[in-house]
Amino acid sequence: MVPHGAPSYLPTPSGFKIPQSVLVVVYTPQRDVLLIERADAPGFWQSVTGSKDAADEPYELTAAREVAEETGLDALAPGHVLTDWGIENVYEIYPQWLHRYAPGTTRNTERVFGLCIPACRPVTLSPREHRAQTWLPWRAAADRCFSPSNAEAILLLSHLVVD
Repeated sequence: MVPHGAPSYLPTPSGFKIPQSVLVVVYTPQRDVLLIERADAPGFWQSVTGSKDAADEPYELTAAREVAEETGLDALAPGHVLTDWGIENVYEIYPQWLHRYAPGTTRNTERVFGLCIPACRPVTLSPREHRAQTWLPWRAAADRCFSPSNAEAILLLSHLVVD
């Protein structure tokens, strides 16, 4: 586990991020969604994201680790349900973040997860990574995301049955 306040990735032996990451939509049974605002890009709201620490790190471990690092939530705690949605998005890496990857790397593969927690609650952000948090109804959360794949993942919550 990376100490609180550390970057969301650990450099590989080469010093570059691995172009395999997770997107974790944190939500409640009522379909309220947690969004966090990037510290390095004000106005860029997103779900939890992060890269693998090693090429052989299982995506589920990456998802649980990134949730802990970015929000302080324990994805595996009683009452929390972490689910691999079986979706992978391949996208062009935003130009402002290309320097984090090995030269010539321009695409990232992102595996999508959902984390259902019992209720909205404040989370503990790493100020180095994120500057604000908000809980929004799922449609409003999708509208606020800067990433199209993140918005599409949140819209999948429309298929959940709400008690």
